[in-house]
Amino acid sequence: MQHKFVEFIPDELASDTLYISLDYGSVVHKCCCGCGEEIVTPLSPTDWKITFNGETVSLHPSVGNWSLPCQSHYLIKENQIVWCGKWSETQIQSGRKVDSAIKQQFFNQRQSKWQRILGWLFGGRTP
Repeated sequence: MQHKFVEFIPDELASDTLYISLDYGSVVHKCCCGCGEEIVTPLSPTDWKITFNGETVSLHPSVGNWSLPCQSHYLIKENQIVWCGKWSETQIQSGRKVDSAIKQQFFNQRQSKWQRILGWLFGGRTP
């Protein structure tokens, strides 16, 4: 798989290319199983992350296309597709719960940080 850093995701996606828009915090590609579905992986502290070593790109965590008929599951590591095992419905639901908990914890911590800053600025009184 190759990668391209772009500002905008093109209308037509090549099947062997990972399109990375840092401006919009997104990585888009066609599903690696060949079904043709467009896969969007948002880049954020609670979603996906990319690593660029100057030559290759890795996307973490794995891509689990649980909402698609193919339900493909893979990693992209150093521009290579690494196939992962199929997940059961129980594993999918458990993974979704973990993802949700991670997001909730992240945003609760961020909110708490701002509440402390506002408390400090306004002497314990929020505006």
